[in-house]
Amino acid sequence: MTSPAQTSLPVLVAGGGIGGLAAALALVRQGFHVKVFEQAAEVGEIGAGMQLGPNAFHAFDALGVGDKARSRAVYTDYMVMHDALDEYQVGKIPTGEAFLKRFGNPYAVIHRADAHLSLLEGAQETGRVEFLTSTRIERVEQDADSVTAWDQHGKAYQGVALIGADGVKSVVRAQFVGDPHRVTGHVVYRAVVDKADFPENLQWNAASIWVGPNCHLVHYPLRGGEQYNVVVTFHSRQQEEWGVTEGSKEEVQSYFQGICPKARQLIELPKNWKRWSTADREPIVQWSFGRVTLLGDAAHPTTQYMAQGACMAIEDAVTLGEALRVQHKDWPKALDLYQRSRVARTARIVLASREMGRIYHAKGVERLVRNDLWRGRTPERFYDAMEWLYGWNVGNCLAKD
Repeated sequence: MTSPAQTSLPVLVAGGGIGGLAAALALVRQGFHVKVFEQAAEVGEIGAGMQLGPNAFHAFDALGVGDKARSRAVYTDYMVMHDALDEYQVGKIPTGEAFLKRFGNPYAVIHRADAHLSLLEGAQETGRVEFLTSTRIERVEQDADSVTAWDQHGKAYQGVALIGADGVKSVVRAQFVGDPHRVTGHVVYRAVVDKADFPENLQWNAASIWVGPNCHLVHYPLRGGEQYNVVVTFHSRQQEEWGVTEGSKEEVQSYFQGICPKARQLIELPKNWKRWSTADREPIVQWSFGRVTLLGDAAHPTTQYMAQGACMAIEDAVTLGEALRVQHKDWPKALDLYQRSRVARTARIVLASREMGRIYHAKGVERLVRNDLWRGRTPERFYDAMEWLYGWNVGNCLAKD
């Protein structure tokens, strides 16, 4: 049990991204004050669009910000996959009434900044979350009752526990796990294009993907259909270093020579590209250490092929809150339960994402197999296959001993 003296200490959260803010909200709901440390000069989000499955909306609801997120999302009519060489429709999954009835929440797309803002507003409205910007946690120590963290200036902060939500290059993970990252060699270019500049023959209300040999392209509407998210991925010819840089239009165009004109329009559109050289890590069994734990990309960095990275971070936060509730705020016990509840599910996302990347980028005979994979499949069979992912909610999130 937590003593009254300990309860007066805040919970320290390293990272002010989607995972860190979701964690802060979950912790406030369990009665804690929270200090969020963000290394950037302001708490914000970069990037472009993201996809939200029903599991993400279940998590937003559990954190009390479901209405905020819903008001900023665009609800798609379907998800669709086309072969980028010949326009063959590989699979189409309706995400309308039947989908909503099956999973209890919709499928939607949203700008990352809007998802982040929904969580940020929720955290600010509680009056129990303090934000420290331009502050990077660099070292952590703990004893039986508390955690002390030091920032880049050597200033110390004491808390009842520390949540490492400090992203794919987590300092907290480096200290407690110290495992290498795995550069994929896959490069992702992301951009947002205004509707006026977006081809009319691709203005579908759908999460759309064009899959090709060693590459794919994604597009979907954002912000009430006033903008479109454009993402292209390819296997790099060069040795890649993990990180984000400015992109070059010439590089993108050099990788998409063989694809059909309809899909090829997408790479001509953006005026400015951001270039992500991607990496993940091998899944780990332990990410809780006494009063310290990892959350989101710090715990289970993944490639983007399952479109579930941010969704998993929000799920993590809800599960952490539930674990604290059922373990009566006994931190070591709660963090152990949280970890046991999340390790297999998030590892499945990491591994399934790698496999999905292989399916998307199939060539030769593998491409023909891919294109045959879902031929004639009914929506109900697609929904059955998604049950493990979209059927998650606050009521079933904890591991059963």
